[in-house]
Order: sequence, then structure tokens, then C-alpha cells
Amino acid sequence: MRGTRPLSNGELRIIADCFDGEFAIRDKSLILIGVSTGGRISELLALTLGDVYQNDKPVETLHFNKDVVKGKENSRTVPVNSDGVKAISDLIHWHVEYYGNIDPQRPCFPSRQKRKGEQVSITRQRAHQVFKDVCEKAGLNGNLATHSLRKSYAQRLYVILSDVFSVKEMLGHQDVKTTQAYLGVDVEKVRKASEAMTIGNQ
Repeated sequence: MRGTRPLSNGELRIIADCFDGEFAIRDKSLILIGVSTGGRISELLALTLGDVYQNDKPVETLHFNKDVVKGKENSRTVPVNSDGVKAISDLIHWHVEYYGNIDPQRPCFPSRQKRKGEQVSITRQRAHQVFKDVCEKAGLNGNLATHSLRKSYAQRLYVILSDVFSVKEMLGHQDVKTTQAYLGVDVEKVRKASEAMTIGNQ
């Protein structure tokens, strides 16, 4: 979504503490896996338990199949950091408690609703509402939407690597110019620089 802003690590920590209710683990895991892998919301919602949990443990690299990525041209594989691995582990435990088993074909982020008797994932609209609600509960402002998760991943990865080509590959962009435009301004860096310019710091 054009114009959405990324989240800082501090904001992500605040958000992580704001989930509650019956689907808290499901929703928190969606957010944490999103900021840990940079997946588009449609790619995340297409994930099944078999995609994230193999050989009785969470995957350390996540594969987005080309039939779910934008343009359906290239699949991609992304490393999953420890936050993402823990989120997958928590999600698996939630599925066991909620459903009583682990079905590799079940969506990672299941809806209360079924379609033709089949378990389906929550919709993009529902995911957006979940994210909007938790941001409001966390007291965050600015243009925030589920695409902020992908931008947060991209921005944080670029700050660490300073390598736009690696970020391009992890995001699955076709052109590095898209990635460059996507990264935009490092808001936290500008915030610190702006604060350093205040009269009180002169």
C-alpha cells in the first residue's frame, strides 16, 4: 500500500504486547512472521502449516511458491530470524490447543469461517483490521497498514546490510529501482538527526 510507513523495533515490541483474546497467538504470529520475512500479506495468508513446520520443527527458511507471489513469475526463499521461528512455534502450539492436531494443509492463520466445508485463511481485510486495531491499542499513529510489515522488514534489513540488491532479492522485486523507491527515508535516522538539531542540544 503506497504511503504506508515502516515500524521501528521499539514500536514492534509495543505491538507484540498488545494482543489478547481467543486469536491473540494467531494474530501476533502473523505480524511477527510478516516483519521477519517481508512477505506480502497475500503471501502470508496463503501459508499452510506444512509450509512453516517441517520435520517436527519450525522452518529456518521460508519458501514462497510462485503461484502465490505477485506476478506469479518467481518463487523465493527467505531466512527466518529467531523472532519468526518463535512466532511459528507459538502458532503451532496454538493450533494444537485450538484444533487438537497439526494438519499440514490447514492455513496458518485460519478464519472462524469455512468455505464449502474447508478451512480457509482470514481475509486480507480481516488481517488489515487486526493490524489497525492493535496499532490503535499500542497508541501508534501515522499511515499504518499490513504493508507496513513488509516495509519494516525491508528498512531494517537495508540498515543492517546497506545492500539494496540483497533487499531486492528478499522482497522478490523485479527491478532494483522498485526497491530503492520502496525503502524511502530511514525515518528513525531522520528522527534522531532532527532531535540532534533542537536548540536544547546545541
